[in-house]
Amino acid sequence: MMSQMPQLSACPSCEWPLESGDRFCGACGYDLSAVPPRPDDHPTIALNGADLAPDPEGAAWPVASRPDGAPAAPHLPADLAGTDSGGIPLPPEQPPTGSPVSPASGVRFDRPPEPDEYPLQAPDPRVADLSAPEGAGLCVACRAGRVDTDGYCEHCGHAQPRERDHMEQECGPLAAVSDRGLRHHRNEDAFGIGTATLPDGSPASVAIVCDGVSSATRPDDASLAAARAANESVLAALPRGTHPQQALHDAIVAASQAVNALAVEPATAREHAPHQNAPACTIVGAVVTTGLLVVGWVGDSRAYWVPVDRNSPPARLTEDDSWAAQMVAAGLMNEAEAYADERAHAITGWLGADAYELEPHTASFKPDRPGVVVVCTDGLWNYAEAAEEMAEVVPEDAAVRPLHGARVLVGHALDGGGHDNVTVAVVPFPAVPQGAGSA
Repeated sequence: MMSQMPQLSACPSCEWPLESGDRFCGACGYDLSAVPPRPDDHPTIALNGADLAPDPEGAAWPVASRPDGAPAAPHLPADLAGTDSGGIPLPPEQPPTGSPVSPASGVRFDRPPEPDEYPLQAPDPRVADLSAPEGAGLCVACRAGRVDTDGYCEHCGHAQPRERDHMEQECGPLAAVSDRGLRHHRNEDAFGIGTATLPDGSPASVAIVCDGVSSATRPDDASLAAARAANESVLAALPRGTHPQQALHDAIVAASQAVNALAVEPATAREHAPHQNAPACTIVGAVVTTGLLVVGWVGDSRAYWVPVDRNSPPARLTEDDSWAAQMVAAGLMNEAEAYADERAHAITGWLGADAYELEPHTASFKPDRPGVVVVCTDGLWNYAEAAEEMAEVVPEDAAVRPLHGARVLVGHALDGGGHDNVTVAVVPFPAVPQGAGSA
């Protein structure tokens, strides 16, 4: 009997290319025999544009600076600015939204909407019983089919839980958690954390977070390669006496080279789509030393400052490389107009062989009080975008229980829908000795 299954060119759940006669998606296990209609869902999130409230105690707040003493860029709050200008060309009025990259503008459209109506494609590995005491090798979804060597069930086609579905790490005073989320078939985020000892004997904490660009090939490999290369680079540079801001800048360059190297590797059988772009990802990192906080980034992954004293204002420390941010910074649109546009979250900067040349953004701050630095992908900040919103969901004891804090933040994103992979690192900033704070 001839199959009545709809003939689709791509999976309606994860956009994986399909072949004629496929019953299940080879990437996420989606059942192709019952395809729901795709709703018209184009969510947008407002940018945190509010000014910081004045410190009620009149104490000094984090002051941004560059190594050469030049003034900070104006697009961050006045007392928390300090980034390099990306100098990215502005996009045309109507870029081709059907293409992952607009050649004329350098804008990458890598954030397609993911409607709530799409069902989960496999049981959540955090709540599913994965022990299978009497059925080792059985599918965790149907509990009947055998799992093939490629990690997919021979009976129902579901992908089995992978090592990167949920990762946690604690290293000295900092911690990080990464989760696949509730909608993606794999985790395309990665992180690297570590500690180092500076030449003067003082400690330093390092956190790197990367988000693979979904419209590119091998985004999971790109984020992992970038996170590892950046983390190793900065941890090696700090003990040699390299200034933390320079060390983080060089680490992002090393991460970019690691991602570029993936483009020349032969593609695997499962990643053979020539129409896609080279492996790519975003990156954000933070280095915390005694009295100094340095951040660096390319893309739309972010870093936030949340003081221990919740009566003091929090702040976002990074500025997105995104279409909306470019429009607002250029004065072509106000925030409401920019973020109402369907192109709002298209990124204008990323690491990858097809990326436009972009100098990594870095900024340094000198907080005068203890707090935590939240380093995260958009899988988290989409559910707590403004600095005040992020501060509300960061546990008050995150500075002393960073792993607990990171778990709570990941849980907040999952409770909000978990539409994307979510990764967060929590880096405590210790109390500054008397007389060592910002002037």
